[in-house]
Amino acid sequence: METAELLETIARGEDTRHQFKADATNATSLASEMVAFANGSGGQIFIGVADDGTVQALDAASVARINQLIANAASNGVRPPVNPVTENVAVADGVVIALTIPEGLGKPYTDTAGGIWVKSGSDKRRVTAREEMQRMFQRSQLIHGDDVPVAGTSIADIDLDVFRHFFRSRFQLDLDEQHLSLSQVLSNMRLLTEDRLTVTGVLVFAKEATALLPAFIVKAVSYPGTDIHVSNYVESADIVGRIDTQFDGAMSFILRHLRRERGDGQGVNTLGELEIPRIALEELIANALIHRDYFISAPIRIFVFDDRIEIISPGHLPNNLTVANIRSGTSNMRNPILSSLATHVLPYRGLGTGILRALREYPAIEFEDDRERNEFRVTIRRRPALAVTN
Repeated sequence: METAELLETIARGEDTRHQFKADATNATSLASEMVAFANGSGGQIFIGVADDGTVQALDAASVARINQLIANAASNGVRPPVNPVTENVAVADGVVIALTIPEGLGKPYTDTAGGIWVKSGSDKRRVTAREEMQRMFQRSQLIHGDDVPVAGTSIADIDLDVFRHFFRSRFQLDLDEQHLSLSQVLSNMRLLTEDRLTVTGVLVFAKEATALLPAFIVKAVSYPGTDIHVSNYVESADIVGRIDTQFDGAMSFILRHLRRERGDGQGVNTLGELEIPRIALEELIANALIHRDYFISAPIRIFVFDDRIEIISPGHLPNNLTVANIRSGTSNMRNPILSSLATHVLPYRGLGTGILRALREYPAIEFEDDRERNEFRVTIRRRPALAVTN
């Protein structure tokens, strides 16, 4: 880094990626700063610069001492260790150390006490909320929301008839024909952990899925007009049960509020075509149920308006996935166990082509990855009703 570049960056002040320190004397404190940058998108610490941006150049002895402190903090104070880069930038009367911490590949990083730190504006904060920690582990692919055991559940909660039917369909073998206990089969399929059903086990095979996971349902409302009303609605429904039941219920709700349109030359007794192709709706609802964030205790919401349908899923797109990515067919499997089973219980192919298929059938679909609200919104535009002529 050249001196001019350093001074220009300092002049812009501290932000999420740049922090100033007049001096560094505490390895533990410095390690927590490294943890916060590594858990974020990386950044730089300028040592030899006061909080107000005043340069307080370091002498040769201070530079040697601080570089040793940095090495100790990075290797002994951060778990897993990080590999920062230091650069001594010449300024009037001495040196400023530019310490660069890259975005970590092994998130979440912790300090030696197990604390997880993240950047919050130009400062840092300690992560204490359980759901935020879980999402960090999820992004690191250390745990997945669909693989978490559900408290208070056991093998007795499985609907054995449903599981037998699935097993026969999936493996072309009767459950009783293989020589493993039901507990071992469920464990092998990642549906049972520590004698408790996982989220996938409950959603796909439990007798009373909603009683065990009451937040993971679909709430649907149809409104007259184009805005949400507090009390004026056409129909409202809580769609509950296993994931296949929720899929069927969500489809039925939307279809009840769609028009069927007859083309030219079709008689009055012709049923007509749905204004939005069924296959597009199937793909979008299946994607919402399978790829939502199961670390967030909230329902999927469906709103039907006169001009559009909205499907809102808890959780923004995972990792670095973008709307442009999914429009081009790129996928990222947030819930791998659920996804692998969903191909046998829903009209879902699991190949990352569902969004492309929906767009091909009906291009008037918009996507919004709302990271501030931590939700993903699909908006399906409805065509104006055809004029009726005598």
